[in-house]
Amino acid sequence: MSTSTRPGADPEKQATSGSGADSGHRVESGQHAVAGRRAEPGHWAAYNSRQFGRPVRELCLRAMALADRPSDADAGSLRPAAGTEHRSAGERVAVDLGCGAGRETAALLSEGWSVLAHDSEPDTEARILRTVGGIHSALTVRVCAFEELSPLPDADLVYAGYSLPFQTRTSFDRTWSLIRAALRPGARLAVNVFGERDSWAADPAMTFLPENELRTLLDGLEIEHWHEEDAPGPAFSGPKHWHVFDVIARNPH
Repeated sequence: MSTSTRPGADPEKQATSGSGADSGHRVESGQHAVAGRRAEPGHWAAYNSRQFGRPVRELCLRAMALADRPSDADAGSLRPAAGTEHRSAGERVAVDLGCGAGRETAALLSEGWSVLAHDSEPDTEARILRTVGGIHSALTVRVCAFEELSPLPDADLVYAGYSLPFQTRTSFDRTWSLIRAALRPGARLAVNVFGERDSWAADPAMTFLPENELRTLLDGLEIEHWHEEDAPGPAFSGPKHWHVFDVIARNPH
């Protein structure tokens, strides 16, 4: 397990809902639903419009690097992690939950991953295409609220950058079950989860977890990276106190 110091707090990020139209790659859509404290009209459109030029988030880059590294058990023989022996980079599947402007989706595609990019903003498809540079054969876009999320494909990486907290606890638990069920042997999840000392912790439309509860949710996984931020910092909607757990965990089974 490793820790790191993150340069400042990333701004809030949420998936709400919407619909999309097929443009060559696959687009899946669901019914409209909005929840959470950042549900003011236009908030997420404004937020996402400012994300196109930002760097790819460190947590995603770290997870991608770990996926390219042999597991400790196999390092001596330089063999890939169990369950991935017959998959080339182009066959690896990633899920980007709450993909926003698609910066991480684009990074994964550029490294040869097939990607299911999920978000619930109505303009998700247009935003993703702008970021990745047009239609991509390895890209599937799914547009729906977390509450409407259907089972995820078997994946080698499930990434959720600042998106999972923006749903009720009931929805969060269901989403977490879908994430765990999607992890292939040797696969990883890389997520940001909000802690109970976050400024927004009183919001019933969001989910905040104490450390011990998050660790319980990770039972059966090998924690490869854990970083806790508990400090004031900037956000798109204004300064706040951030309590965030950055986690990468691997499914050994």
